[in-house]
Amino acid sequence: GINNGSSTSYQLFGNSGEVEFGTGTSTSYKLNQGLTFTMMANVPPAPDLSNPSNFYNKLQLIINNGGNADDTEFAIAISTDNFATDTRYVQDDQTVGASLGSEDWQTYTAWGGISGFNITGLLANTTYYVKVMARQGNFTQSGYGPTDTAATVNPTLSFDLDISNSNSETSSPYTLNIGDLTPGSVVTATNLIWIDFSTNANSGGSIYINGSNSGLQSSTASHTISAVSNDLASIGEGYGLQNASDTESAGGPMAAQSPYNGSAQNVGIVDSNKRLIYNSSGAPVTAGRTSMYVKAKINAVTPAASDYADTLTVIASGTF
Repeated sequence: GINNGSSTSYQLFGNSGEVEFGTGTSTSYKLNQGLTFTMMANVPPAPDLSNPSNFYNKLQLIINNGGNADDTEFAIAISTDNFATDTRYVQDDQTVGASLGSEDWQTYTAWGGISGFNITGLLANTTYYVKVMARQGNFTQSGYGPTDTAATVNPTLSFDLDISNSNSETSSPYTLNIGDLTPGSVVTATNLIWIDFSTNANSGGSIYINGSNSGLQSSTASHTISAVSNDLASIGEGYGLQNASDTESAGGPMAAQSPYNGSAQNVGIVDSNKRLIYNSSGAPVTAGRTSMYVKAKINAVTPAASDYADTLTVIASGTF
């Protein structure tokens, strides 16, 4: 026979002469005979597929290169039913596609090395299976190695309010009493507004606030202590919010936004517009916990009344 046959589209590699028949096998290993088998890349061991950050549309994959040379290329098959009827392939842009192109074979380094990469565009709350094969030039493609599996989760967002003078959980109704206001003095309410916030949204989440009265309004006195973004120490009358703390256990970080991140007596406005007060810096966040001071000031000509009040609405959202 001819040792190498070729055309414009295909190549045939083979040997002429006698070749011994048979293979050595066990339940775990198989030894094939012939030169072609010795040229094949090592079959990659099972990769490491995981969901380290409660992803809902992606999973992390770390390939095991199986002792192959640095220039070995790897292709990745992915399935939702352990390759019974669904077999697709990880593309070079880390998404999933129906076909495997030559560009989708990449080196161990290109697939992220020891850090791996994220397979994106996956379905939420779904289990995925992956397996890997290798090649190093013509006639060297291995079979697929063992599979590994991991699951995405559902998109999540949790949100809670508390009114307390310390970091503690409280129940509704949420009522905060500023106390008596003295002309010329900035008064800070003893209790703070506490907010719990977590989301696995890819681009993080945000917290907004608005007030129904654009200030502390009294029907009795027909007067409103206006909500302002200002230094209360330098003006005669006003009311607003100021960040006291912003923390998280993972992700984010949670961060107060201007003008609510001021110090001393600088406050941010609470009017009828929806105002951004915190966000998680464009990343998922776990166990975010924030708190805000409520501050107010009156002057000598502010009408006295016991019904100055505002109704605040706090809104949480995720960018999925």
